[in-house]
This record gives sequence, structure tokens and C-alpha cells, in this order.
Amino acid sequence: MKHLLLLSALGLLTCASAFATTDNQTYEPVNGIKAVNVWTIDRVHNPETYTSMPFVNTYARTATLYNDVVYVSRSEAQAVIIGTDTIQQSVIYRLDAKTGNLLSSLPLTLDGKPYGGLLSANSIGFDNFGHMWVMPYCSGAATATEAHLYSCDPNTGALTLVATLPLGDVISRIDYFDVIGDITRVNAPCNIKAPGSQVTTIYSWTCAKGSNTWEGGFEGDTYMDITEFFPATAAQWGYAPMIKQILGEDEDTKYNGELFYIDGFNSTPAIYDMTGSKIDDFEKVDASLWPENGTNGVNEFTLDGRNFMVYSKAQYSGDGHGCQVNVVELGEGMSLSGMKKYWQLPADSLGKTSDGGTRIHSIAVQYGTEGGEPCVTLLTYKNYNGLAIYKIGKGVSGGTTTKGDINGDGTINVTDVTALVNKILGSSSYSDSVCDINGDGTVNVTDVTTLVNMILGNK
Repeated sequence: MKHLLLLSALGLLTCASAFATTDNQTYEPVNGIKAVNVWTIDRVHNPETYTSMPFVNTYARTATLYNDVVYVSRSEAQAVIIGTDTIQQSVIYRLDAKTGNLLSSLPLTLDGKPYGGLLSANSIGFDNFGHMWVMPYCSGAATATEAHLYSCDPNTGALTLVATLPLGDVISRIDYFDVIGDITRVNAPCNIKAPGSQVTTIYSWTCAKGSNTWEGGFEGDTYMDITEFFPATAAQWGYAPMIKQILGEDEDTKYNGELFYIDGFNSTPAIYDMTGSKIDDFEKVDASLWPENGTNGVNEFTLDGRNFMVYSKAQYSGDGHGCQVNVVELGEGMSLSGMKKYWQLPADSLGKTSDGGTRIHSIAVQYGTEGGEPCVTLLTYKNYNGLAIYKIGKGVSGGTTTKGDINGDGTINVTDVTALVNKILGSSSYSDSVCDINGDGTVNVTDVTTLVNMILGNK
């Protein structure tokens, strides 16, 4: 009977490897706040699953999270022939944030026709009122004088042009944008910002609540040059920098984007204001917390009266990191210098495979409750390496903390055998106290046998 059960569990291998797994790490609570991995699909923990995903492509650059759905945008996803023309149609893939299961995808359309082209859906997100937006990159060519903001129906992929935004007299390549407020301007103003690539220029556009008139965000100007960088050796933004606007402290300024992070590839995240002055940076932060050059990504959230920042630690090399993010509590007055590290997620890695220059690491947050306490759902996505969902809060539960409870559901049964087999397949060097059932220091098929015996009561 035991032998048959083991064979049955091994027979589930093909099925199990088709789904998300967990990073199988235990994250110690800090100040009573816990972090638990809900699922991950990446090159380290379930590489066969990850490489079967449709978004494993260097054009699938950004991702976002809203209402328990993960959205991954891929430009140039499929060729559509219309008459004698071939159009490269962009697609947004969707996953269930609770399970990691793929949902139906959203082929993008504009005016009823396939929408696509080079990096035509390079930036995606949701505004602060739940409206999905899409923005293509700007090439920096002399003829590329405008940026375009589209709204996107999250159920159909239908795009609607919201605004055509002139760059002004200074034209540079723009890869990634950030939107704050309401793109419909019904509930709040809308502010859009973007840094140029390999220049000192940043761009800003604003439209007041109830208005249809877009203006330059810098006292009427659409662009401004930054003169302060950190480290000081950076004289301009590097490749594909990103920007993240910070919510204001009161309702009048909440969506004005008066303060914002810029993570510039060759510079660490720094906070700037609308005059271009650098307000805060990593200068007084312990060097062990500095992100490495070559990766861009930052976001914020508030939980239990504490202010947190999440930022990309590195891309593929150095100090053992691979596409991980640091979760830190900010210091008094939300200062970077007083930050305290909570966790690095995942504790091991999403992967260390070059994405060919995408640079950006998408970080999205969603507020909710878990165990009767406020919590945050965190999405970390690094193109060509993987993505994962974490729950953070005092009431979150799950995670593999008991030997044999591989899937972290609080019980030990045949589903854990399936999860263990999946783990063994996913990483030849995988080992920890949860999966090392027989305690011999390695994780292999003998642990599967031991786990089966545990379940049958023969310990």
C-alpha cells in the first residue's frame, strides 16, 4: 500500500509541475508582522512551470496587481494579418493572485483593431481609483514628440486614448511611466511622470479634477533637468530608469505627485520634489542595503502604522542575489537613512538570467485583511526570471513552518507528497528543515518515502 501511494504521488508529478509552488522559505516575524509566500513561478523553484508560461519573453516587461489578479504585459505577442498588413498585437496575460493559475489573456485592441508595435505596452498599471492604464515607450527619435496614455478594459483588453502628451523641446527615449490620481479626472486630478533614458531629463504632465486640459507638470513646462544624483558619480540616468510618485499626506495634495522616487540604473532610489531638488537618498544607509547598479524598482506601503519601502536589490550577480526585493521600514519622518530591513524576498532567488536589458523590476501592492488584521499583498515580478505573491501582516498564515507540511496549509497529507515531489524536481540542490523529512541533510526521493510513512502513521 505504501509503495502504491508513493507511485501515485510520483505519478502526480506532471500535473503538479504545471502549477505554482511556494518558495518554501520561513520568514521570521518582525515587530509582530509576518511575511508568507503564497506562490511563486520562477526559474529557481519551479523552472519547468515557469518556462512553459506565455510571458517568458523579453518583451513582457512590466506587471501589476489589482483585485487579486496579476497582469503581465507583453508587447509584440502575436502576429495578426489584416489584408496585406501584419500587425504585432500586444497581449496582457492574467493570473489568479490567490493560486497562480493562468486566467484568460487580453489581446489589446484600439478602435476595434489589434493594437501593437515595438514596446507598445511597455508600462501598465492601475490608477488610485481602479482604472487600468497602458503607455507605450517613446523611442527618442526626432519624430517621437509625444507620449500616449490609454485606458484599458481589464476584462476585454480594449484600449481608449485618454491623452496625447507632448514632450516639448527636449526629446529623449522614455521606457517607463508612472501614473497617480484618476485618469478619468472624475474623482481626482491625474499626474504622469517619466524619466528619460541616459539623460538628466524628467517629464511631467498634469490634468486637474474635472478638466480635459493637460499641461506641463513643472509650472507649465513638460520637462526639467535634474542636477543632483546619488551616488555623485552618476551624472545622468542610465538605461531604462523608473519613477514612482509618492502619495501626499492630505486630501488636497494626495494625488499631486509632489514627491517621487527615481531609480536610475546607475543610481540608487532617491526622492525628489517638483523643483528637481534631491530630498533623500541612500547616502546614510548601511552599504549592505544598497541596491546594485543595473536594476530599477521601488514602491511603498503602510501597515500597522508603519511606513515601508520595497525596492529591487539586484538583478543577476553579486552577493548571491538574484532578482530579489528588500522590504524595509522607513525611519522617522519616512527617512531612507533610518530604514530597518525586515526581509529579502524571496530569501533565495527568482532567477539570475539576463533579460537583455529590460532593467525594471515591477513591485505592486494591494491592501486587504487577513486573519482579522490589515495586510498587504505584494507582487514581485522580474521579466525573464519569475514572479511571486507574498502576504504581509500580523494576521497572515501559511508558509511551510512544520516539517512535512510542504504546502503550508497546516496539515500533512498526500497533497504534501505531491508538493515535495514538485520541489525535488524544481531544484537539485533544494534543502531545508521542512523538506528534509528524514533529517539526513539532503532532500531527495528518500524524503518522499519518509513523508508517505508519516502520513500512514509509520513514523
